[in-house]
Amino acid sequence: MPWTTKNYPNSWKNFDPLLRKKAIDIANAMLADGYKEEDIIPIATSQAQKWYENATPAELKELEEKDVTKHAKPKGPSGARLMEKDVIVRYQPEQKQWEVISDGALQADSLHPTKKEAVIRAREIAGKRGTRVIEKKKSES
Repeated sequence: MPWTTKNYPNSWKNFDPLLRKKAIDIANAMLADGYKEEDIIPIATSQAQKWYENATPAELKELEEKDVTKHAKPKGPSGARLMEKDVIVRYQPEQKQWEVISDGALQADSLHPTKKEAVIRAREIAGKRGTRVIEKKKSES
């Protein structure tokens, strides 16, 4: 259930109303994307504070009028849905580079001129997630 300007985490109660509204907006977007509630609150808090410190008067006015409860689920796998997926290293002949991509993702994390560099990046991602790296041969791509 999305948070509202009347129903939000207790830790946001002393925020300026617009800072709180931005935190609610970010949190609801993350909720729609499938993130866990315990992960959402600290991330939304940090991101909202950074945004609020740098927001222009026009951005603040736009936020005042925004309905922060409406966030559609993204189409296709993204964000939290890919966190438990293995990381694939495969060759992309069109680009003549090695691609690092999460299993089921629509877009690659990165492209690398050598397989060695791609594997290093893939291991970094998989290590943070606790998933595997699947290395494809050049001929399998």
